[in-house]
Amino acid sequence: MVSVILPAAGRGKRMQAGVNKVFLGLLGKPILYHTLKAFASVPEVGELIVVTGQDEVAALRRSLHHVPGLPQVKVVTGGSERQYSVWNGLKASSEQADVVLVHDAARPLVSRETIEAVIASAREFGAAIAAVPEKNTVKMVEDGIVTATPERAKLWAVQTPQGFQRSLLVAANEKAEADGFLGTDDASLVERYGAKVHVVMDSYQNIKITTPEDLIVAEAFLRQRKSTKEALLDAAAKVHDFLHNRKD
Repeated sequence: MVSVILPAAGRGKRMQAGVNKVFLGLLGKPILYHTLKAFASVPEVGELIVVTGQDEVAALRRSLHHVPGLPQVKVVTGGSERQYSVWNGLKASSEQADVVLVHDAARPLVSRETIEAVIASAREFGAAIAAVPEKNTVKMVEDGIVTATPERAKLWAVQTPQGFQRSLLVAANEKAEADGFLGTDDASLVERYGAKVHVVMDSYQNIKITTPEDLIVAEAFLRQRKSTKEALLDAAAKVHDFLHNRKD
């Protein structure tokens, strides 16, 4: 069984919306709704854990109770840092889960193919992250001066989900907590613990909605997907009608 932790406790200051950005509308539904439904489409996912601000926990529990088609959903209180929020979610996860995924709640465009690939890789290797090759030239800068230009072929932009065998992620978080270490992402804790993290090729569409411009891009991608799905369903219906009505 797979548990999914969805950190959603950030205030989203860059969105300038005055509310938690995961509650903003995307094609008429909250961003969080689209993210939850993406994971609910994967049969192996048996538990969803949303980590949010303390003042939002009760209301979110009530609203998610009425969403059809979702597996068990838990809502827990986040911490002062994303790492602490994930740790709270991990401690609330079922011990029956062999794999835990951590996914940004503000990434609603994640595909089922990516989710399943990260699960499979985490099961095989212990730790896996979704990522895409970096398309831009990246500079290292200190005090406004370029100090180095890393080789782009070795650079990947890390996304989510990040997947881990549950026991490994628990151990990595326990060590980070004991050492007072604050990592850049969940994989950094596992790397520090000594485990190798494998990379799963993701899609450039799996964007994190951070600014108002990201909402526009996300809606465009969703509309494209909807049009493609409708076209495929229409084509399938025509083939069905043709086969049903043909005379041999």
